[in-house]
Amino acid sequence: MEDKMSFFDICGGRLALQRRYYSPSCREFCVSSPRLSLRLLTVVTCTVWLAAYGLFTLCENSMILSAAIFVTLLGLLGYLHFVKIDQETLLIIDSLGIQMTSSYASGKESTTFIEMGKVKDVIINEAIYMKVIYYLCILLKDPGEPDGISQVVPVFQVSTEHLSFFSKEVLFTFSSSLRIHRYLCSVGM
Repeated sequence: MEDKMSFFDICGGRLALQRRYYSPSCREFCVSSPRLSLRLLTVVTCTVWLAAYGLFTLCENSMILSAAIFVTLLGLLGYLHFVKIDQETLLIIDSLGIQMTSSYASGKESTTFIEMGKVKDVIINEAIYMKVIYYLCILLKDPGEPDGISQVVPVFQVSTEHLSFFSKEVLFTFSSSLRIHRYLCSVGM
């Protein structure tokens, strides 16, 4: 079963959410952001190059134009490869663990797997980004201290402000998966 919803990110861009239910114990949540805007890319490139041309007319040094082109290209490649996330997927398998995959605009993919036994809890955290935003975090158990937390892992890098329903649903899914895993561990399965 699959359904789709739309939300907005903190900058007002549209995000698409797909929920897929493969079985009662395996669910997937996929958040897709819009592709890189050609209009925004053109505006930034023209602004940098016009500023460089203005400096060129004052200094009459052609190295300024070459540097502007070089900086623009390197900046764009860095942005596409390390910053711009097109799609994030969260796969929850009750007895096994959680897999988070981020697909960047350059085609690079980053995948992280967390065993269910290492998860202490899942929370909705808040941060201030010109206003209060909410995002999901996984709290990992500290192996040395049973009540301690070793790490806080944010679930989606594309933070959204209107994900209250989505956050609650994913939180509920995580909580039920953790309860099932703890029950299976206590029974000895």
